[in-house]
Parts: sequence; structure tokens; C-alpha cells
Amino acid sequence: MLKVFELIGRYFILMGKVFSRPEKAAIYRRRIVFEMEALGVNSIGLTAIISVFIGAVITLQMCINLDSPFIPRSLVGYATRETMILEFSSAVVALILAGKVGSSIASEIGTMRITEQIDALEIMGVNSASYLILPKIVAAMLFFPFLTILSILIGILGGWIIAAVTGIMIPADYVDGLLMDFKPYSITYTLIKTVVFAYIITSISAFYGYNARGNSMEVGAASTRAVVASCVVILLFDLILTQVLLI
Repeated sequence: MLKVFELIGRYFILMGKVFSRPEKAAIYRRRIVFEMEALGVNSIGLTAIISVFIGAVITLQMCINLDSPFIPRSLVGYATRETMILEFSSAVVALILAGKVGSSIASEIGTMRITEQIDALEIMGVNSASYLILPKIVAAMLFFPFLTILSILIGILGGWIIAAVTGIMIPADYVDGLLMDFKPYSITYTLIKTVVFAYIITSISAFYGYNARGNSMEVGAASTRAVVASCVVILLFDLILTQVLLI
């Protein structure tokens, strides 16, 4: 337990350095654009593939398990839409990105630490924590909501495709369900969660990478710890945010 509190304390100390005032805003703007491409644009393909299959599986499962003449088939489209918006496109995609983006961040910064590049930045008077970590956090918080919206749309499309291809339900009924009782606040809720998850993934992964010590094996271990810790904290905050924002 003491080790957990020590990690939390070291995390907040590092975040204090990260969010100190940047020396040159122009440099940070260029790095944010670069990180948006590295962390966000390069994750579009993975997000799209996962989302289309998630939407298809949800629709297929709903059709199989709601096979009753007393249940309108349009509820399948409604359930797919709500499931994608409220949970899968934010939490599940965040867990997957924690593996891809989080491990990449931890490995990159960890390698810089053990090769003494971070020490060199500090010797030159550069705030290495802010220079290396802040652009990643800002880029993820700006771009991940776009990935969430993309995931929702592609997931819903995946549900429609499986309905049309397999003939398990009439696509028009699926579309009717998509239009049923839509609440715009659901989008606001999932985008808030996405921004929080983006911060969690980037900051925790950067923390473990920044504090890596030893050799290249330690970089791999730090990357693994970063992914595990990010996933646990994402699930914890998923519960907290659902309690706060929906109930």
C-alpha cells in the first residue's frame, strides 16, 4: 500500500513539472501537431477495424437473443446505437488504445531515459517533462474524441452491414431503431469520458517511461506496467464517470 501511495505522489510531482509554463509556445504547437499524427492518425485504422466488428457482433447477438414476436426488431438498432455510444466506443476503444498508444509512449520515453537523452535535455536547461509529455497529452485529448465519433459511426455501419448481408433482420428496421429516442447528451457523456481516458493513457504511460531505469529490458517492463496501470485506471474512472454523469 505504501508503494501505491509513493507511485501516486511521484505521478503528481511529475504532472506538476509537465504542466508548468512552456518556454516556447511555437515549439509546443509543432510537437502537438506531430503527436496528433503519431498517436491519433495512426490509430484510425485499428479503431475502424475494431469498431466495425464490435457493431456487427452486437447486432448479431441482439438478433439471436431477442428472437421473439413480441419484441420489435427495431430495438436491435436502438440497442446497438446505445451500446456503441455509451460504452464500447469510449471505454473499450480506450482500453485497446492503451495497449497501442500507451506502450508506444512508455517505450519511447523509457528509451530516451536509459540512453540519457532526457538527462541531456535537463543539462541544456529544457524542462524535459513538459517538452516530452505535454504535447502527447494535449494531442491525445484533442484527437481521441474524433476517434470515438468515428468508432460510433463505423460500429453502427457494421451493424447495418451484418443485418443486410446475413438477412438476420430487415435493414430498414435496424435504421428505424437508430432513430428511436436519441438523446444528444449521450454524445456529450461519451466525449467527456474519452477526453479523461486520453489523459489517463498518455500521462500514466509517460510516467512509467519517464521513470524507467536500467537497461532495455526495463523499458519493456515499464511499457507493460504502463498498459496494465492505464487499463485499471480507465475501468475505475469509467465506473466513476458513469455514476457522476448518468445517474
